[in-house]
Amino acid sequence: MSKKIICLLFALLFNNLSSGQNIKTLADVKSDVMKTNYEEVRIREFNVAVQCWTYRKYTFFEALDKIRALGVRYVQAYPGQKLSNEDPETKFNYDLSDDKIEIIKNRLKELNLTIVAFGVVGFPNSESETDKVFNFAKKMGIRKIVTEPSSDDYSLLDKMVKKYNIEVAIHNHPAPNKYANPETVFKNIQNVDFRIGVCGDTGHWLRSGINPVEALRLLKGRVIDVHLKDLNEAGRTEAYDVPFGKGKSNIHDILAELSLQNYRGFLTIEHEKAEDAEKPETAILAGLKYIDGITYYKGFVELLGWWNGRYNKHGWNHYGPGYFELDETTGILKSSGGMGLFWFSAKKFGNFVLDLEYTSHSEKTNSGIFLRVPDFVISDDYIYHSFEIQIDNVSDPLHRTGAVYDAEPVKKDAFKAPGEWNHFRITFEGDKITVELNGQLVNEWKCEPRGKVKDFAKTGFIGLQNHDSAAKVGFRNIFIKELK
Repeated sequence: MSKKIICLLFALLFNNLSSGQNIKTLADVKSDVMKTNYEEVRIREFNVAVQCWTYRKYTFFEALDKIRALGVRYVQAYPGQKLSNEDPETKFNYDLSDDKIEIIKNRLKELNLTIVAFGVVGFPNSESETDKVFNFAKKMGIRKIVTEPSSDDYSLLDKMVKKYNIEVAIHNHPAPNKYANPETVFKNIQNVDFRIGVCGDTGHWLRSGINPVEALRLLKGRVIDVHLKDLNEAGRTEAYDVPFGKGKSNIHDILAELSLQNYRGFLTIEHEKAEDAEKPETAILAGLKYIDGITYYKGFVELLGWWNGRYNKHGWNHYGPGYFELDETTGILKSSGGMGLFWFSAKKFGNFVLDLEYTSHSEKTNSGIFLRVPDFVISDDYIYHSFEIQIDNVSDPLHRTGAVYDAEPVKKDAFKAPGEWNHFRITFEGDKITVELNGQLVNEWKCEPRGKVKDFAKTGFIGLQNHDSAAKVGFRNIFIKELK
């Protein structure tokens, strides 16, 4: 073998190793998962869908009625379900006529339901058949196809997602199915469009003896859909569904891991082997109640925009010198220069809970969070008509982190060292401001005009201050919940 060929082979091997292809395994992520303190993770609120397989003993239209009765607005359809009792010969599938599609759309509209995914679809590795599925999804307005490809060559799927801009999620049935092990799909999706990812079925992973949290960590960044199940046993094919939080799946840590991954897809509920397959509503409602109970951001809205897999500043304006730079991948804002105000101009808020994280980039970081800025910011006048929760670790208590700047001093220090992330939870209800920092109550005050503040409004805008070039600060995870 020539020296040139040897060098070429070595280069190819090095590239494969560098890119992580064919070497990432569940064992690689196991230690990372064990080191993660999921109890400290603030769980996001996820949209919930119901997979119609849960109501496979009923027609598709009956399933829609039952899903709507649960209070859920999103549906995942599967191929082969009878359409209705009035039309028992027609099945929901990608060969439906345009007339039948229109009937289905009208029924969905009546119930205020949306089909968000279709699967698990099995189709041959042929362009004509694959195109039929994608074209049907386009007609129905479905943005996601769930499948288990027979071929390890995803080039055809890659072509279709580019043509239709419809996501493909690879599902996992339990062993002996080849997708039972998430390492298989991890390997197959390395060199295809990012719209091809995973539909992680937590129940089937558990049936196969695989920790769902570890599987999700392995597939980080490529999780497109989740079939959420909790089972009474692990490592047993015949294990049956139980309400979320009552089984062995560890639903809390699953949702915490998805929160860490900034997962934006649906939690698709699917009861497959339930104790009462004809009436799963009791178990589903109990499970949804459990999810509500562990969701930290229940009822909150994230103030940074999110579109097409990236953060954006839509709805925000900046007044004054300097600016905030946004990392569109992580959602981290970093100040530059000043003195200016980055303010959310899309909506005024009255009574609310504002929840965010910040980090100081130096000992002399100086910044603040403005509450109820009364008008569009066109001058420095806003500082006299709105309260500022201060970020400054070195000043006196009236102007130190947690103080209502120049009005009410902070009661105790609870901030972390520069470079670490701090967590603020600020409640403004009526004329009362409550400030919690890193889980400690640091300020509680009945507001009145004081210090620089001449008066304050009942409603106003939220603003983040960039103070000066030597006082850099970072913000992330900016959420707000309105109070009645």
